[in-house]
Amino acid sequence: MLDLDKLPVALIYAALTLVLGYLAFVYAAVALAFGYLCGSIPFGVVLTRLAGTEDIRSVGSGNIGATNVLRTGRKGLAAATLLGDMLKGTVAVLVTAHVAGRDLAVVAALGAFVGHLFPVWLKFRGGKGVATYIGLLIGLAWPGAIAFCLIWLAVAALSRYSSLSALIASATTPPFLLLLGAFQEASVFLVLTALLWFMHRANIARLLAGTEGKIGAGTSSQSG
Repeated sequence: MLDLDKLPVALIYAALTLVLGYLAFVYAAVALAFGYLCGSIPFGVVLTRLAGTEDIRSVGSGNIGATNVLRTGRKGLAAATLLGDMLKGTVAVLVTAHVAGRDLAVVAALGAFVGHLFPVWLKFRGGKGVATYIGLLIGLAWPGAIAFCLIWLAVAALSRYSSLSALIASATTPPFLLLLGAFQEASVFLVLTALLWFMHRANIARLLAGTEGKIGAGTSSQSG
């Protein structure tokens, strides 16, 4: 039978559960949106325009990342683009972690990565995500960023393929984070790795066909 004496308590508990669930959803949505806005800043486009060069989207692969900016011959701009694309991810997660906690920082990381790949300002045509991926690692699990860079350098030295280096380094990141005991971070980077591989699908096809450009060979792998 229904205990009427406990009904008010049950109703209050149900109401609180709904309110807390709604607030958690709102906070997560805000963190995702904040991350997206940070990640969607197209540093490659902004910096090249400020420098007075041609629209980076009309150069080479049309990608907005540092690799394509390098094709303008402006190494300083390429380095600045790389740094900006990294730090926008780092800032997104560190600010969110400081304001709202670690759990929501992970949500912001997802938003920042998606923002870089699909920025609304550029009709959802962004970069391939390597620099932002590293920046997010710096903010969430810096040993993972060091491991990523070391693996990238090792593979690049052996193969001379920038894209292959990024693919292998990203594939090793989730298991490495698991070894560190960073289970939540490993989960989100598993998703980010899948997205990064998706954005590199043309590179993968060229790698399999043996037509991918090598580092220093005059054509770029267009990674990042």
